[in-house]
Amino acid sequence: MNHMKILATLVFSSLTSVAFANDISGTWKNIDDKTGSSKAILEIRQESNGTYTAQVVKVTPRPGYTPKEICVKCPAPYTNKPILGMDILKGLKHVEGPNYANGKIIDPLSGHIYSMKAKLSANGKRLTLRGYVGVSALGRSQTWIKND
Repeated sequence: MNHMKILATLVFSSLTSVAFANDISGTWKNIDDKTGSSKAILEIRQESNGTYTAQVVKVTPRPGYTPKEICVKCPAPYTNKPILGMDILKGLKHVEGPNYANGKIIDPLSGHIYSMKAKLSANGKRLTLRGYVGVSALGRSQTWIKND
């Protein structure tokens, strides 16, 4: 009987640690795949339906670049909305292990909306996002780094 209790405790604690290890909620710094500079600080939150949403909480100034404040080329409901405070990622869902899928992400600089998937690194500190139209092979990747 004691062996069953110990086994049950071990199984429950391992399942709990896996669930926490795959939670991507928190504050992240996105890194521009072209320049290597941070473009913004984003906060990822888990919605009541289990999907994840990311909001721009700070636009990071970069040398030689004046950040846009308004999403001018964006489709409705984003048209002429402030980039700061905008939900740029929606619907991302944990699918298996470190993998997430079925999200949509908007590039507020171009106004394009992309399908996306993501993968969390083993240490939980890097989230690699892949935005694409149609098939993933024709997309572009970006890394977000967890802020502690």
